[in-house]
Amino acid sequence: MSLMLIADDNPQLLNILSSAARREGFQVVTAPDGRWALECFRAQAPQIVLLDVMMPELDGFQVCREIRRESGVPVIMITARGEDFEKIMGLDIGADDYIVKPFSPGEVMARVRAVLRRIDRSGEEPGKLLQAAGLRVNLEDYSVSVDGRPVRLTKREVDMLWTLVHGRNRAYTREMLLDLLWGYDYYGDPRTVDSHMKRLRAKLDTAPHPAWEIRTIRNVGYKFEVLA
Repeated sequence: MSLMLIADDNPQLLNILSSAARREGFQVVTAPDGRWALECFRAQAPQIVLLDVMMPELDGFQVCREIRRESGVPVIMITARGEDFEKIMGLDIGADDYIVKPFSPGEVMARVRAVLRRIDRSGEEPGKLLQAAGLRVNLEDYSVSVDGRPVRLTKREVDMLWTLVHGRNRAYTREMLLDLLWGYDYYGDPRTVDSHMKRLRAKLDTAPHPAWEIRTIRNVGYKFEVLA
């Protein structure tokens, strides 16, 4: 039985989401603030995390950043506000999905199922290690290295790099990457892909990699290419 961590400072909402999660077959651990949530995460190792953004001690963004330094476990952010910059910030620091209050418990559980389906599909691919021209991408621990030099990336950046390397020499449109990495139910701007790609490239460029590159294909998208 999978364990879900739910962190929110609203006791009523915690009870509602906990009941919905248990009906879905999850074991549940709850936390009323961000610091407690992080302690529960480290002690309990849940399979999925629901994080409210506005919490005492540590906010949801801070907790998500800390989780991403340690794990690729799926994280869904919850907020009472729907500003685009908050959604982009949450996704940029590694959240897998973003839900705006008010919502129904059924909607939250549907998002949970969708995120877990994407994780399951990626796990069905043969192997979780890709290597190409000195680049090594490992989905077991979400580590990346270039010629043996570690490069620290967010979960989303690792997923993006894995997708490009796995389909090497194939051009991916921004819309394709949105569907593959954010899911078909994400109605974001394709420019989100460009902002992630810019950060991914900047981090990868800290280690020289003359044998490969991520190319921009004009009016199309991006392609991973091993250079002759």
